[in-house]
Amino acid sequence: MNKIFFLLFFLMTPLIAPAQSTYYELRTYYCHDDKLGDLLNRFRNHTTKLFEKHGMENIGYWVPAEGNEQVLYYILGFPDKTAREASWKSFLSDPEWQEVARNSELNGKIVARITSRFMTRNTSLTPAINREPADAPRLFEMRTYDCYPGKYADLVKRFKDHAMTLFEKHGMTNIMYFDTDDGSLLYFRTHPDAETAARSLAAFRSDPQWINVRDESEKDGKIVKNMEGIFLRPVDFSRMR
Repeated sequence: MNKIFFLLFFLMTPLIAPAQSTYYELRTYYCHDDKLGDLLNRFRNHTTKLFEKHGMENIGYWVPAEGNEQVLYYILGFPDKTAREASWKSFLSDPEWQEVARNSELNGKIVARITSRFMTRNTSLTPAINREPADAPRLFEMRTYDCYPGKYADLVKRFKDHAMTLFEKHGMTNIMYFDTDDGSLLYFRTHPDAETAARSLAAFRSDPQWINVRDESEKDGKIVKNMEGIFLRPVDFSRMR
């Protein structure tokens, strides 16, 4: 009887969803020579599951689409900065993780250097992040814009009012936009493949509508001081791919 009551109670009790991520960390791992495969195996078989165990949300994992760079990019989500610090503390002190790290490096260290970038989702450009994989493979493009002083709001407005729509017009899909803690706009868009990306970018840059938008938005001075971009390929264990 007690078992039946417990089952009914469990079925009638609403499940509590995990807290929605609002604070994000972009981590970049630069591997020692020929160690990227070992790093991916460690993430695939252990690390991503341990992240979830300690309250981190796996957003996406990528490697450079071109060349032979031994680099892994990935984004984790947290409810806030305090939760991020608590999650990493508990993860690093977890005996299971310590054993995984030790066993994976029996033949030498894997990671030479790690960098982190902290971000919040720009809600005016990305109301929500679609974390589900697409039906077909996608080429991801990560771009970072550094603005001249006092121009960040102008950049966001240009994206919101014009650029995002024009990206879609030319076959580029907007994925997610972030405000970084050092004052940059970092965003991801996707393409079906590299050849299509090249055609889309060329068409966008020569589009009279975009040229007019750009010139009009910069009549009081340039907006973007520096831009960096890289094409990325999602790895097999990335939920976002």
